[in-house]
Amino acid sequence: MEPLRVAVIGAGRHARGHFEMIANEPRVQLECIAELDESRLDKSAAKHKPKAVYTDYRKMFDERRIDIVYAITMPGHLKPIVIESLQRGINVSVEKSPGLTPEDTQQMADAEKKSTGKAIVSFNRRYFPEVLAVRKMVRDRGGAVHVSATYNKTLQSTYLSAQASGIVPDAIVGDAIHHVDLIRWLAGSSHETGAKPIEVYSEVSTGSRNGSYRRSAVVRFDTGVMGTLMSHYAVGFRIQRAEIHAEDFSAYLDMTSGRDVEMYEAVHDADGSLVGTEIKDPIDLDTVGGVNFNETTHFVDCILNNTTPWSNLDDAVITMRLCEAIRTGHKGILE
Repeated sequence: MEPLRVAVIGAGRHARGHFEMIANEPRVQLECIAELDESRLDKSAAKHKPKAVYTDYRKMFDERRIDIVYAITMPGHLKPIVIESLQRGINVSVEKSPGLTPEDTQQMADAEKKSTGKAIVSFNRRYFPEVLAVRKMVRDRGGAVHVSATYNKTLQSTYLSAQASGIVPDAIVGDAIHHVDLIRWLAGSSHETGAKPIEVYSEVSTGSRNGSYRRSAVVRFDTGVMGTLMSHYAVGFRIQRAEIHAEDFSAYLDMTSGRDVEMYEAVHDADGSLVGTEIKDPIDLDTVGGVNFNETTHFVDCILNNTTPWSNLDDAVITMRLCEAIRTGHKGILE
């Protein structure tokens, strides 16, 4: 089989991880890069060695045969790129957040329904092998009862500048969306789908400085799982953590600087009492695709096998609507 031909649109900081996944996936090859910033384009071309480079992605579409586009631009620039890619029948990987609003995401999803191409949204936490392995262990124990996530950062001056220019949304949508989506994923009852939020209670406040956003939310999902989210900006450090609890089982995932997992189970002692005990056995990643499994692996599988990506655009609309509910301080049933 010939490798699938890949084009990358946008060669900024967020593209680094995608370039690495592309390079490590033997079923694809990098065909071309499109980037408006010529200095950035030259550096990316020198490092990643595409067959061609462009400053106009539409010209690239006209001149090159492409199987997969990685749209890795700011959220405010994504919609026309994604829609045109799908209109041309090209499979497309969409950087988060997928647009500025849920309406943007819905328009992309509508374009996919008319296309022969597929789309995946880069909610990469869904594809971490450690997350998948813990999620499987929870399903094997009857499913989650509670999930929680924390996504905190120091004050982000560059993000505020981008937000002021209208190319990124509020931080809960454009950044902390990773862990908003993660609690949906952890609360899901099947291998392929996340849970749907049906009730949200969100508290919103700001500190004295611009950008010191504080959001805390409780979410009830259609699977019966309760979820909580805390996302604060302008705090002391970048913290990204999650928890998932089942009957007599708990797992704690720290994604701040790696993918550390602690797991505990309640076992009966000699007196018959339940005692919490740390699980020391290594987590089994082989059952979920192995240590190198990632979103690109999954997307290529979906393209070759004609299956639907876990983080498809229709599903991303649900995550975007949940972000919007948290952002606005929604309290009550979600429509």
